[in-house]
Amino acid sequence: MTAAPDEPEAPEAPHQPDEPEDPDEPQPSLGAALEAILLVADEPIAEVNLAQVLERPRSEVVATLRALAGEYTEQGRGFDLREVAGGWRFYTRPDCAPVVERFVLEGQHARLTQAALETLAVVAYRQPVSRGRVSAVRGVNVDGVMRTLLARGLVEEAGMDPETGAHLYRTTSYFLERLGLRSLDELPELAPFLPEIEALDVDGEETSG
Repeated sequence: MTAAPDEPEAPEAPHQPDEPEDPDEPQPSLGAALEAILLVADEPIAEVNLAQVLERPRSEVVATLRALAGEYTEQGRGFDLREVAGGWRFYTRPDCAPVVERFVLEGQHARLTQAALETLAVVAYRQPVSRGRVSAVRGVNVDGVMRTLLARGLVEEAGMDPETGAHLYRTTSYFLERLGLRSLDELPELAPFLPEIEALDVDGEETSG
């Protein structure tokens, strides 16, 4: 008996190409990407962080930021882009302050008191400084005001006075941010109008923070 011939193998199904992926969505320009990030930022963002997030050279990010800042100024926008406290952030322009102030009237109660502003000024120009020395300059006890400034994040501890053991205080990067400054070197020249702390009678100065 003759064996039945082998049945021919079924031909392999033709290879189906993979489904084409959806084309990438159009990528925003570097300037648009920077604007989008800075609009949602609640604090200045360093150039290196922006470069890492956007995967672009830092030099290119810096050049674009400066170009945007110049463009906003040239166009007379109601906001500008500033480099402050080690990063970049949007701010409203000073000449728009009156209308912005009217808009945020409900937040007036959150402003610092005159006493707090005076205390903050002494810390800014004499830092690092103890509470006792700030009190000596102002002529009043500043314990409560200093607690307010600490709670607002405008002042922070800066070690201990080696002679008295008192806590020393200095302003924070948030202080620079709120004033729109890059460093303390940009503070107005007001220090000559403050009395020399060393010449004041500071008897009874605190020995602890």
